[in-house]
Amino acid sequence: MSAPDAAAPDAAGPDASGPDAGGPDLVSPEAAARRAARLLRWYPKGWRSRYGEEFTELLISDISERPGSWARTADVARGGIVARLASAGLCGCGPDASGQARASLVSLACCVTVFLIFGAALWSQLIIGWQWSEPDTAATIAATVVMSAAMLAFGVLALAAALPVAWRAVSRMRRGQSSGLIGPSALLLAGTAITVVGGRHFGNGWPGTGGHPWAAQGLVPGGVAAFSWASTLSVSSYWAHPAALAGFPWAELAWMMLSPLAVASAVGGVAALIRRTELPPRVLRFEARLGTAACVTMAVFLAGCCLWIVGRDTGPEQLFHAGTIDVAGAVAMAIALLVGRQAVRQARRNLA
Repeated sequence: MSAPDAAAPDAAGPDASGPDAGGPDLVSPEAAARRAARLLRWYPKGWRSRYGEEFTELLISDISERPGSWARTADVARGGIVARLASAGLCGCGPDASGQARASLVSLACCVTVFLIFGAALWSQLIIGWQWSEPDTAATIAATVVMSAAMLAFGVLALAAALPVAWRAVSRMRRGQSSGLIGPSALLLAGTAITVVGGRHFGNGWPGTGGHPWAAQGLVPGGVAAFSWASTLSVSSYWAHPAALAGFPWAELAWMMLSPLAVASAVGGVAALIRRTELPPRVLRFEARLGTAACVTMAVFLAGCCLWIVGRDTGPEQLFHAGTIDVAGAVAMAIALLVGRQAVRQARRNLA
């Protein structure tokens, strides 16, 4: 008997690979139902709402026949993971191409956000050293220039991507169609406001102030660099050293814990708006093209970051030293880039 969807495993099909296939153990209907409910949690909420009742019956029947089949559990887990990836717009093509494309764009937005959190932390570290002294190697100079240009490109792309979504959301609200948009808009505004206010406040403690003047010191405006540094204080190796972390001012510690939540709130608001504003296909195609440009920009930024790390420039007083946290950040950025690229491919495939 086949499952109700391509992402679902054939839970009731014949399988002799289970350790107790055909075994004498019996399972009560109540216990089988509980186990089926637990297995069903592998699948996303939307899938469960659509197919959950029928699939639960299949699982209960199969559990009654094969109480301890590891093959069934693995099959359900595999199908659930595929279904979750499909609901995130990272694989598969469903009948609702527009909805799948929106899901892909939401995943891309999340990937870009993760990339920028780590990227901005690494970039601000370089800029602090840049304010104090000229790098010793051409590789670090090139990396700083490339990463700074990529950060500017990210800003332009973010603005271009946000305007159509904001215009569509505002237009719907003005027509009285604000259902489902008020909450995400409030979440976005609250997260953005907290990030901006906190970043401006803690940026006053930026360690780049007071450097020695040199020819290219003004590559990045100090206010921009300070805000980037303050907004990414949570990306720190101090989390692995609680004794040293305990010496931080309580307000800074609170900000280090609050700032990721503020960013997550803003991104959550954006994700909900993208899903609920029902963007027309031409706007979705425009956003997908911007997504391709964002992936190219991420690749350029990551290349500059790797150039700095491989260059091993320490500079005066270790100002340009790349540590373990920087290597870990680069790895996280590479993963975000790969997932984001897959999301863009899926979006463009659904919109073709």
